[in-house]
Amino acid sequence: MRPVIRPALRATALACCATVALLAVGPGGASADPAPRPTAAPPGATRVPVEVPGPERGEAAGSGSVQVPSEGRAKPALRLPEAERTADGAVTKMIDNGPVADRLDIVVVGDGYTAAELDRFHTDAKEKWAELSAVEPYASYRNLFNVWTVDAVSRQSGVTGDPDATTVRDTALGSYFWCEGIERLLCVDQPKVDGYVAKAPAADLVIVLANSAKYGGAGYNERSATLGYEGISTASAGHPKSGQVAIHETGHSLGKLADEYFYPGVPEYEHYTGPEPVDPNTSTLAAGPMGGQRAKWYRWLGETSPDGGTVGAYEGGGYFVSGLYRPTDASIMRVLGKPFNLPGVEAMIAGFHQHAHLVTPLAPTGRTLRLRDTAKISVPRLTGQGGRQPVVRWYLDGREQKRLAGRTDVRVADLWLFDLRPHRLTVTAEDRTPSVRDPEIARGLRSSAEWQVRL
Repeated sequence: MRPVIRPALRATALACCATVALLAVGPGGASADPAPRPTAAPPGATRVPVEVPGPERGEAAGSGSVQVPSEGRAKPALRLPEAERTADGAVTKMIDNGPVADRLDIVVVGDGYTAAELDRFHTDAKEKWAELSAVEPYASYRNLFNVWTVDAVSRQSGVTGDPDATTVRDTALGSYFWCEGIERLLCVDQPKVDGYVAKAPAADLVIVLANSAKYGGAGYNERSATLGYEGISTASAGHPKSGQVAIHETGHSLGKLADEYFYPGVPEYEHYTGPEPVDPNTSTLAAGPMGGQRAKWYRWLGETSPDGGTVGAYEGGGYFVSGLYRPTDASIMRVLGKPFNLPGVEAMIAGFHQHAHLVTPLAPTGRTLRLRDTAKISVPRLTGQGGRQPVVRWYLDGREQKRLAGRTDVRVADLWLFDLRPHRLTVTAEDRTPSVRDPEIARGLRSSAEWQVRL
C-alpha cells in the first residue's frame, strides 16, 4: 500500500514509499505504528486521501497521507427510535457574525453522542471553536466566521476503536480509530457526514468531533465536489492535543499549505528533484536565489516569525529531507502546538477572504435609492493587531468622496446631487493588514457594494 500525496498540496509528487515505512520512521524519527491493515470496504468503493496526525507522544504534526474508503466501514444506515428522531439533524447557529454569503461558515458535527449527550456536544463544539479562534490569524479574523452545529444522534455513546481495536460502536457518522490499521487515524463515513452538513445553510469547512478522549484525528483535505466545502477535519473532543491536529489540517484546507515535515532515512524522500511546488510554503530555492528571483516568501526573509526564529529557507519540507525548503524551522505545519509562520499567516488570511467578504449591504442593492433613502453597510470588526480596522471608502460615479470615508451609512441627501439622472454609489472596505505583503493576495482583501441613486 502506498501513501497518496494530495494533488492540491503536493503538485510536484514523485514516486512514493510504503506507508508503513513513513509511519515507522516519521518526521524526526517518530515512533513506529503497527503495520497498516486496510479498512474493509465494498468492492469498487471510492478511496480518498487523508492525512495521518503525528504520534501522540511527540511533536510531529503529521505522518503522511494514506488512502481510505470514503464510506468508512460501510455500515447500514442508522435506525433511531422514534423519540430520538426529532433531535437528529437539528441545526444551531453557534456563532453568528452575519449572512452566509459574506462569512466563512464552519459546520461542526458530532459523532458518538446519544440524544441525552447533545448538550455535551454543544459544549465540546464551543470549546473547540475557542481553541481554534485563539490561534492567529483566526484570532484577529474571528468575526469573519459563522459556526454552525448539526446534531447527529448516535445509538451508542463513544466511537469505534476506543478504548481498543476490538470496540465497536453504532454511531451516526461511523467514526473509527485504527483506520487502515493506524490507531490514531480517526476516519468517518464521508457520505453520512455530508448528509448532516447539507442540513446547514452553508459550509466552507467541516469539523467532526468524536465523543472520545482518545488522541486522534484526520484531514480530509480535498474540496467537496457536491457541497463545496474545503475539507473535513476530524478530532477527539476530549483530548487536549486533538484540537491542534484540526488547526494543522485547516492549514491545508483553507491556506493550501504543504506539510513542512520530512522523513529522514526513507530513500524515496531523501532528495527532491522535481519542479517548483505550487504550495506557498515550500520551494526548491534557498534564501539567496529566492531573494534574487523575488520568488515565494522572499518578502518575509529576515523577519522574526511568530513560531520562533527568523524567516529564511530551511532545508527539509513537503516530506523530503533535502531539495525542498520551508520558511521556518518549526511552524504548526511541522510541529503541533506552534503558531503559523509569517508566510503561513499570509496564506491563511488569503484563504479566509476567499469565502468571507468585508462589506455586507444592509440597504437593498437591487433597487434605486432616492433622496430620503440611506445606503447602509456592516463591516466586521477585526480584533488585535493594534486596533487596525478595514478602510471604508465611498465613490460617486467612480470619484472618491473623501469626506464620507469611514462611514457605514450615507444618506442620498448627503451626496449633493444636482440633476435628475441616475448615479452610481459604490462603497469599498479593504483589509490593509501588515500580515499580507503579496500584492496579488492584498487585492483579494477588498470587497464592495453598489447602488443606483437619484433625486
